[in-house]
Amino acid sequence: MAKEKCFGDIEYSSVMCEENKEIVSPKGNCKGIIYRIALNTLKIILLLCIILFVVLPIIYRYSYAFQRSAVFLNFINVPATANYQHPEKYGLNGARNFYITVDDVKLGAWQILPSNLENTNDASHEFFEKMLNDGQNVVIYNHGNGGCRLTAHRVETYQVLRKFFHVITYDYRSYGDSSSKPPSEQTVVEDILHVYQWVRNRTESNVFIWGHSLGTSVSTHAIQKIQTLSTSQPVGLVLEAPFNNMKEEISEFPLAKIFKFLPWFRLTIVEPMSENFRFETDKYICGVNLPIMILHAEDDKVVPYKLGVKLYRSALKCRSESQGTLLFHRFSADHKFGHKFICRAADLPDKISNFIQLALENKSDKLLQQ
Repeated sequence: MAKEKCFGDIEYSSVMCEENKEIVSPKGNCKGIIYRIALNTLKIILLLCIILFVVLPIIYRYSYAFQRSAVFLNFINVPATANYQHPEKYGLNGARNFYITVDDVKLGAWQILPSNLENTNDASHEFFEKMLNDGQNVVIYNHGNGGCRLTAHRVETYQVLRKFFHVITYDYRSYGDSSSKPPSEQTVVEDILHVYQWVRNRTESNVFIWGHSLGTSVSTHAIQKIQTLSTSQPVGLVLEAPFNNMKEEISEFPLAKIFKFLPWFRLTIVEPMSENFRFETDKYICGVNLPIMILHAEDDKVVPYKLGVKLYRSALKCRSESQGTLLFHRFSADHKFGHKFICRAADLPDKISNFIQLALENKSDKLLQQ
């Protein structure tokens, strides 16, 4: 309530706090709010850590579908504007889209003419199949995981390869516009066999196999199988950015590294690979009876350079000279080629040319020995 006081000629009024309530400092309340926020934040962080480092590894350990997605990355597929019917939209003149169908599996593929034929005006399928048997060498390109045949770094590689070959590139099942059937190591190898047989039915030319990343393992595995067939054999194998086996590759994969400190890392992340997705290139390569060229960049963060070296050393130990020459080409980290861009190496064309010559000489030597 207001009271008036008078001192001489001066009057003034003052206001008393209602019911003489004491004004309380807000400092105590602020400390309480900060404490509750910090506590709730810690709870959320703890919950996320439990989900990330305990729940997810356990799910991965027992979920085949989860493992398959992590290995093949086939859910990382294509842009919405993908146009398989027109390779020229991706800078590939003298190329056609077609499909290889075996049983209930359809594989989307491109045939890319050699550079000396790329300006042709004939786009008919008949012309392309006729050209495939024109005597020039053929390469079947087996890509790695994720993306599809029109992914940019793969198109760059085709442009280099077409200087030397007819290029046949395609998507395994579940990739690109191929059949959406779930992949496995065995079924992807079957896809390679189907493509190889399709090529062999149309040409007597020399056929090379080129694999990149995951494609190196299935290429090596497929050649082992091809060698048991009564068909003309490939004459050379190129492995770009290969690994020795999936068990070691998964341990080095960038996303897996955040789990490596866990005591249960091997049990939940690594061991499932031994059970379901082996990709044992270091075993398959022992049975490959043709020249092999390995290409690996030192700054490869996806498939570390050391795994390519391990594969090379394994092959040296288990293969004899009579099986075919084994070459290893290292690309310095200074070039920054990483996992995808060895195709930009200035000396790659020379390496390819020399390897082709070596492979054809090896084929001639074998024919003379028969």
